[in-house]
Amino acid sequence: MSDRPKTIPLFTRYWRDYLRRRWPSLGLVFVLMAIDGATMGVVSKLIEPLFDKVFVPGGQTAILGVGLAFLGLFFLRASVSASARTLTANITQRVAAHTQNDLLTHILKMDMGFFQSHPPGILIERVQGDTLAAQAIWSNLMVGVGRDGLGVILLVAVALSVDVKWTLVTLIGLPILMIPVLAIQGYIRRKAIQLRGQAGIRATRLDEIFHGIQAIKLNRLEAQQSARFATVLRLIRRVEVKLALSRSLVPALLDISTGLGFFAVLLVAGPDVASGQRTAGEFMSFFTAIALIFQPLRRLGELSGGWQVAAASLERIYALLDHSIANPRPEPAQTTLRPNPSGDLVFDEVHFAHADRAILNGLSFTAKAGQTTALVGASGAGKSTVFHLLTGLYDPSRGQIRLDDISLTTLPLAEQRALFATVTQDSALFDETLRDNVLPGGTIADEQRLMQALDLAHVTEFLPRLALGMETPVGPRGSVLSGGQRQRVAIARALVQTAPILLLDEATSALDTQSEAAVAEALRQGSAGRTTLVIAHRLSTIRDADRIIVLDQGRVAEEGTHDDLLAKGGLYANLYKMQFKQ
Repeated sequence: MSDRPKTIPLFTRYWRDYLRRRWPSLGLVFVLMAIDGATMGVVSKLIEPLFDKVFVPGGQTAILGVGLAFLGLFFLRASVSASARTLTANITQRVAAHTQNDLLTHILKMDMGFFQSHPPGILIERVQGDTLAAQAIWSNLMVGVGRDGLGVILLVAVALSVDVKWTLVTLIGLPILMIPVLAIQGYIRRKAIQLRGQAGIRATRLDEIFHGIQAIKLNRLEAQQSARFATVLRLIRRVEVKLALSRSLVPALLDISTGLGFFAVLLVAGPDVASGQRTAGEFMSFFTAIALIFQPLRRLGELSGGWQVAAASLERIYALLDHSIANPRPEPAQTTLRPNPSGDLVFDEVHFAHADRAILNGLSFTAKAGQTTALVGASGAGKSTVFHLLTGLYDPSRGQIRLDDISLTTLPLAEQRALFATVTQDSALFDETLRDNVLPGGTIADEQRLMQALDLAHVTEFLPRLALGMETPVGPRGSVLSGGQRQRVAIARALVQTAPILLLDEATSALDTQSEAAVAEALRQGSAGRTTLVIAHRLSTIRDADRIIVLDQGRVAEEGTHDDLLAKGGLYANLYKMQFKQ
């Protein structure tokens, strides 16, 4: 969908993308609502015999027939209205779910640069708030076009059948309303776009507050955060009030027109009825039709404002769907070459810049197959960037990262990431069971391999204390577990995978000294037969690495074994002395 021209009207795009496949159901809803609207025209027509045949001397004989006609009409209206609303709810919920799923699927394809410029709250509001705002219009549209549109036409026909002059006098003010209504429509749309933007800011503030609740409490920031949130709410309130005022102006103008119409028709029709030229039944039939016309007209006026609100959300939805992927990768069927997982991992003159700041400046090194290579360096040297490039979170600006002489950027992202089992210092867990966190995304592993990974990562030490064992929910972001326990689960998740390359980013940072030593030994066992790349901040964890590469300003400053680098007395030796105060 993202490659479609943006010049296609919003309604046309939405119809093609989501509504076209549901046209039989939409058509049925339209028919049912049309029947609902038509009943009002029939009711207004039945008013004439009610006054001229029932409410007259000897009218008892017509009571049953007219009464049954009214009763049948309202039974019909009740049944078609209930059926139409149920069917409409089903359609709108399906469309909203489809839209939300499309948005999330598209967002998940974006690179990390996209997420840095689009905070979580903004994206949540796009996926949830905008789709819900857009979905509401379709149920109203079916009601407006089907019931109210046809109802207005039939009621006008009834009024015209009674007296053309009366009808023209009553409705003459409606065309004059078009100019202010059109001006109001544009204002409503602008305010709706502004409101959706502010709603995204509100969601972002809440996301930051709840995810940073510990830091807020420790730094006594409750009052500050409440004040910042109150500022956002004030802005939303002002926009909401202006939007409500503008949306109410259209039906308000219709009310004024209605009052003028009734006043004018009384001046014209009153003398005709008083003189006997027209019967009371004819006037009441006309009066009922006109009275019933203005209520659906009022709803149609409100619908026009609602459409502008929905259109604003549709603009934001399609703006997100039209956001192209920065560096699209080939589909799996398009690639023919596959790297040999047992090959060397090579960085060849790799450059990378972010936000116009150079981070890697021609980085070149080789991680030998089956060996452990450690990356160290001061903060900002480029260690984490290496992690991001290897896993496809970013792509190099220049240069290549090759495995077995095949550039990783020529692979589909899923294939590139399948090469790596990763453990980061941020042990991200999901609000699912412990088993689902160790075996995410349908990872297949036999029970023996699973238990081996749990044992190596020392998860089995605390597993018996969990009430449901592996089926225990770990809570939002793993909050049921301690920091060290979460890190052990993340390590088990990596060890249970069969990926040929183990990528560790300070994997034992959340563990105490005793656990760190045990888990470090587990990682050494788990890395047997794999190429292992360790991004280290604590130099004590990489003393036994086969090769240590020291980064400085995005380049290789030194490389060698721990003992060799200490003997050189260079950058690594200085870092080591700073950590251990030697």
